[in-house]
Amino acid sequence: MHEAIKDAMGICKTLLRNGYDAHVINAPLQDRMLAKNAGDEIFVDIACEPDPAALAKLFPAAEPGDGPAMAIMRDNGRVYRFYALASDEANHPELSLLRITPNLVAEMPDNMRKQLRLSGFGERQPSDDPYEGFADFEKGSIRILGLPDETIRHNFLLPIRALRYAANFDIPIEPNTWMGIVRSSVRILDYVPVSDIIDEWRKVAAESMHRFVRLLYDSHILQGLIPEIAGLACVPQQNEKGELENVFEHTLKTMRRYPEEGMHYDWLGTVAMMFHDVGKLFTADYFDGRWTFFQHHRVGARVTRKILRRLHFDLADTELICQLVANHMHLNFMLTDRGIRRFKALGETPRLIAMARADALAKEDSLTSFNHNMKYLDRAETPVEMLEPLLNGNEIMEVTGHSPGPLIGATRDALLTAQKTGLVADRQGAIEFVRNYVTTG
Repeated sequence: MHEAIKDAMGICKTLLRNGYDAHVINAPLQDRMLAKNAGDEIFVDIACEPDPAALAKLFPAAEPGDGPAMAIMRDNGRVYRFYALASDEANHPELSLLRITPNLVAEMPDNMRKQLRLSGFGERQPSDDPYEGFADFEKGSIRILGLPDETIRHNFLLPIRALRYAANFDIPIEPNTWMGIVRSSVRILDYVPVSDIIDEWRKVAAESMHRFVRLLYDSHILQGLIPEIAGLACVPQQNEKGELENVFEHTLKTMRRYPEEGMHYDWLGTVAMMFHDVGKLFTADYFDGRWTFFQHHRVGARVTRKILRRLHFDLADTELICQLVANHMHLNFMLTDRGIRRFKALGETPRLIAMARADALAKEDSLTSFNHNMKYLDRAETPVEMLEPLLNGNEIMEVTGHSPGPLIGATRDALLTAQKTGLVADRQGAIEFVRNYVTTG
């Protein structure tokens, strides 16, 4: 930090100790300008509460100003210009903090003045450049040019775009830019059409979606855009180990897991993953020491349909996402052959498999049921007519103690029928079935 800025802060502390509010106007900007200053005099702008007469009592060298500044004080080659703090109670809250002065605008280098025009000072030329308003990303952060609050005020889509870049490139947002985004979050939905926000959202890679949604939530934009998803942060659930976490955090984990196995470019599937547990907000019930969410998949599909209509999603995309939300629970249980075949009839099998896998991994649950169903899916590829019974003729005779004959053939056919209908799912069940069959006829 330039020594002149430090001295100006000392002046502000003197004012504060005497009961007057004061601050160095936009210290980061002035520091950058002073680093490039090659003149004989150094200028520093200060905003303060006292009038010129009260200021002169504290700083006898302070003289009344002849321009925008109400007072000027010269000291060892430095010129301190004092400006009045905004005092009108009807001001917009953000305008109560003085961030720029006409003198600063006049003195800054051309390249900095060009950036400042993005903040509303001077004429702005329209541009189709998607990176207009942003500093070079090679510096390792997402930074809105000019004064972020002022720049955003002239284009409220910039915060959404900044979050998209931060998510896709996995780089942080510069602190002042981040605060500008948070402060503008309330007004983004007032000024930006929802369709424009979704257009930006569609440019987020599936693998980066979890970061984007996290940034939307942290910046308080998600709370206004999709309050049903943001509300999941207030809904607790237990994993298989009995540990509590909120459903929103679990949702982000599933969104990160979903694209890992062959779904790297599946944007719609990742959106479905975001909505897969939205029904838990409406079905949560605490009973006997545990949280339950019965039928959350069905309720969630209906809620998702309403949300997607509100967000102006395409009808075909809405139907697909709602179908995935409604059917995402099928693979959470060990299915029989019959259950597997019903599951395959639903359609969108690869997406539903990826959703079940992501859900289990995010909960750190056992994959026993999932792996079981994956094995049975291979069996489901074989037509029912080509299935072989779990026990052949020799094994049936060994289990039942009967000799070759019509009864063994009838038992074999009955066992195959039981497998087709889902009554028998494994070898142990087949043994019990044939024993009962030959006993009861």
